[in-house]
Amino acid sequence: MPLLLSFAAILLLIALIVGLKLDTFISFIIVSICLGLACGMDIAGIGSSIKNGIGGTLGSLLMILVFGAMLGKIVADSGAAQQITTSLVRLCGVNNIQWAMALGGLLIGFPMFYTAAFVIVVPLIFATGMTTRLPLMYIGIPMIAALSVSHGFLPPHPSPTAISAQLGADLGKTLLYGLIAGIPIIALAGPIFARTLKKHQVTPNPDLVHVQHLPEDQLPGLGISLFCALLPLFLLTITTISNPFIDANSLPGKFIAFIGDANLAMMLSVLVAVYLLGIRRGGKMKPLMRQLEDAVKGLAPMLLIIAGSGIFMQVMKDGGMNTYIGESLKNLPLSPLVLGWTIAAIIRVCVGSATVAGLTAGGILLPLLHAPHTQPELMVLSIGAGSLMFSHVNDSGFWLFKEYFNLTLKQTFSTWSLMETIVSLAGLGGVLVLQQVLAIMGN
Repeated sequence: MPLLLSFAAILLLIALIVGLKLDTFISFIIVSICLGLACGMDIAGIGSSIKNGIGGTLGSLLMILVFGAMLGKIVADSGAAQQITTSLVRLCGVNNIQWAMALGGLLIGFPMFYTAAFVIVVPLIFATGMTTRLPLMYIGIPMIAALSVSHGFLPPHPSPTAISAQLGADLGKTLLYGLIAGIPIIALAGPIFARTLKKHQVTPNPDLVHVQHLPEDQLPGLGISLFCALLPLFLLTITTISNPFIDANSLPGKFIAFIGDANLAMMLSVLVAVYLLGIRRGGKMKPLMRQLEDAVKGLAPMLLIIAGSGIFMQVMKDGGMNTYIGESLKNLPLSPLVLGWTIAAIIRVCVGSATVAGLTAGGILLPLLHAPHTQPELMVLSIGAGSLMFSHVNDSGFWLFKEYFNLTLKQTFSTWSLMETIVSLAGLGGVLVLQQVLAIMGN
């Protein structure tokens, strides 16, 4: 019965979001209340679960997500993102332009949330196409694929960060494993897949795409741009990399643990970017702080979705659903990682939102982490891969890509949707390979 109630709750969530077009946060609350009542919880207990779900989820994520949004805004507005892309294309040359665009997408996409990064890179793609006279899909898909991998696999993006908190995964390890698995995925879904799209003729939507670049003399240097964009990557992984070599109880070990804390790492990255990309280049504090405020305003809808998923997860836990589901699923002849991917993929295809799919699947699969040889970091990546499966008409990213690139529905399915499916399937394969490699190294 609890298993049926869980599926019924997911179906109700899909019906409210997709069918009635109800706000996702409100939908999560309604579904959570209904699920709590069906589990026999009283009103006071449900109210407590709602409060604990919001606090428990956002309490560990708020600073990371807020500072991540701020950093992305500074990197974009300062011209650092433009500098990274144009420099890579210039350094790599036209013959290797696909790989330059993919690397640029990864570097820009790492500190920026998906929608913001997409809007930033599209004019760069079209400007590069105009300069090189190469087909836009040929040079654009590698960059967009890199953004998708960052969105689904790499903290501090909302979904992998929130799922890591749900499952108790180490952010540094998740980021490191995500990069190891993500780079081959980007190569497959980006440059390799894009070579099949040379015949796609694309004319940008003139109402949406305005190719406006800052003059080169107004751009920050490439070294400073890369340093500011990648500083969180360095700080978040330094603890994981240094652990085998430095005693955690020594002074250097304690210092590394301090700056490697996720919240402090993101705050330090923002402060460094404010100085190097703003104040040091003549920027005034008041306009810079206004940029940071604007970044946080755009984050609000995402925070509500994450809070709603936290409520859903807490009600499942307090109602005893998680324990029952874990006991029911752990004996299935499926790897927990495959199961995590499958559940996330099903929810993604039905709901459209990668974030909703990932967070909902994370809450359902929490008990499976007690299964032997199941690392929470790999489960985060498996769920993240599933949450990117086959984007179609119920996903805002589908329409964003279609309208900016001025495509027909058929063209969007054969480019964007197929690219996302490649990322998802290759992601699952990469996680399973990584699991075997880690098992061999552990032995």
